[in-house]
Amino acid sequence: MSAPRTARERARAELTDEIKAAARRQLESSGAESLSLRAISRELGMVSSALYRYFPSRDELLTALIIDAYNALGEAAEKAAQQEYPHPREAWIAVYAAVRDWSRANRHEYALIYGSPIAGYQAPQDTVQPAARVPLVLMRILSQAHAEGWLTELNAPEPTGRLAEQVDVLAGLAPGVPKWMLLRLAIAWTQLFGMISFELFGQLVGSMDPADDFFAETSRQMAAYVGIS
Repeated sequence: MSAPRTARERARAELTDEIKAAARRQLESSGAESLSLRAISRELGMVSSALYRYFPSRDELLTALIIDAYNALGEAAEKAAQQEYPHPREAWIAVYAAVRDWSRANRHEYALIYGSPIAGYQAPQDTVQPAARVPLVLMRILSQAHAEGWLTELNAPEPTGRLAEQVDVLAGLAPGVPKWMLLRLAIAWTQLFGMISFELFGQLVGSMDPADDFFAETSRQMAAYVGIS
């Protein structure tokens, strides 16, 4: 059991949350490129030097916001996957829907993590694990489906060369799952966020907009693509 936080620790956590909330309002009003610690300090009635004790630079604040966004998205995906489903296909579709729902409800935070790169900002290693939560959920569904005999053998070609080496990184996270399935998983993961980005950034206007039916059908087809049919 962890020790209870002191009043000072609680106050610091509360002010940290206030700073991040103000930063998210800035993201919504003017975008990540314009994020300003001085503007946040003015909004909160703080002197700049006090705010810098919480976030010494714009980049550290950006990193905190990015990690929060990845974790919130990952939590939504994990919560969807934890429900009981009669078939792993339903779990896959539910995770796709949860990722889309979160992204539509948090457009500016989605843009922060999957939109255009921020000039002068280099994401640190701290962001890697939170960013992996959604693909790991999909990988667990695939791995469990494989273990329980739900996967269809599609006779897809095995990756070779550099691509095979890259897939080997995934193989350690899903023991026993064939490499071609893991490659298709990576394709499905990138397709999911590409599809959401198309929807959120207006690329489906005049074609698949509104995208509800298109998204639902795509999620079913991508489940079949990785072998869950």
